[in-house]
Amino acid sequence: MKTDFTQRNVGIDLLRALTMFVMIFVNDFWKIHDVPHWLEHAKWGEDFMGLADVVFPCFLFVVGMSIPFAIERRYSKGFSGESTIGHILSRTFALLVMGAFITNSEARLHPDVSYKIGVYWILMVIGFICIWNQYPRTEDPNRKRLYTGLKVLGTIILIYLAITFRNPKEGVFGAHWGILGSIGWTYLLCAVIYVFTRDNLKKLIPIWFVFVIICILGSRMREEFGATAILNLPRPNFYNDFLGILHIGNGALPAFTMGGVILSLISTKYSQVATRKKIIFVLVTVAVLFLAGFISRNFWILAKIGATPPFVFYVTAIAVAMYALLTWLANAGKASWFDIIKPAGTATLTTYLIPYVSYGLADLTGIILPDWFTHGFMGIVNCLCFAFVIIGVTYLLGRVYIKLKI
Repeated sequence: MKTDFTQRNVGIDLLRALTMFVMIFVNDFWKIHDVPHWLEHAKWGEDFMGLADVVFPCFLFVVGMSIPFAIERRYSKGFSGESTIGHILSRTFALLVMGAFITNSEARLHPDVSYKIGVYWILMVIGFICIWNQYPRTEDPNRKRLYTGLKVLGTIILIYLAITFRNPKEGVFGAHWGILGSIGWTYLLCAVIYVFTRDNLKKLIPIWFVFVIICILGSRMREEFGATAILNLPRPNFYNDFLGILHIGNGALPAFTMGGVILSLISTKYSQVATRKKIIFVLVTVAVLFLAGFISRNFWILAKIGATPPFVFYVTAIAVAMYALLTWLANAGKASWFDIIKPAGTATLTTYLIPYVSYGLADLTGIILPDWFTHGFMGIVNCLCFAFVIIGVTYLLGRVYIKLKI
């Protein structure tokens, strides 16, 4: 059956927008207190999964769902395989660079640095926008020179920040990737795999199982089972070094992304199948994944930190269920319900970066929110309002042609 990628998948856009909205919401918890535990990240060693723990792997899942569409559309436009690999590498490079600048800044700056962390964050985002903005197409040579000049300016800004950066321990700018870097490495691995397999589910599904098996073998088990991994090899060793070189880790992150690739292919390849069969497929898939999570939890704790097998199974089940629900709503003509957060699904990277401008301005101006707006229920309202404002700013920036695209 021929897979058609010409039609835009609204369900993916909605899932990406919702995931991004929740990510901005939970990432803002640092400024409030008394957050309900079910909303927060689990602590190290805690057998628990909060809402904040689900967001990042769900985003990786959405990244995977987008890979077949992005690559197949390039091929349909006549781009070669070599060009597509180059495009994948350039996107990965952009994510790694952004991840490095953000992650280095998380420890803040040494007092001897001549500028404040707020200046760093604002200049950082300006640099990113100058380099990776989706500039309007034009044949005007003056505009082309302007866009080139802005890219050069952005590069100079980032080089200046990297050279002058010192963390509180006087450490220099380092190769620390963070969230965006993890997305970049995982995207690179799964996108390259897809280039060589294309829409062949008979190859992609076994690859997903391989990632899951790596996770099962490499995750530390419960105390009653020795609190060590099944494959507990002395370090260093070839196996773990090989996984490290390919940035597979314990297999969990690429399992999320490859799961998205597979669901994207299945939903596109069998888009004309009767609705009843689609419902049965979703229910069976979610049930099997939840059952796998339930059984595996007897041997491993449920934890994002360590990305244990139960965590992989439960989050994948949630992602599949959410995609199915959002696709059903879109097909029922309810996609407009999500219009208020739509920019987060179409200008995702811009949405992710704008909060750093907000935090930078707060640092420079010394604005402090009233205490009553940072506790409990009102603190949650605070973070929800912040997420909506960020998406609104993203929308306004898009109207003036400021939208990052890598």
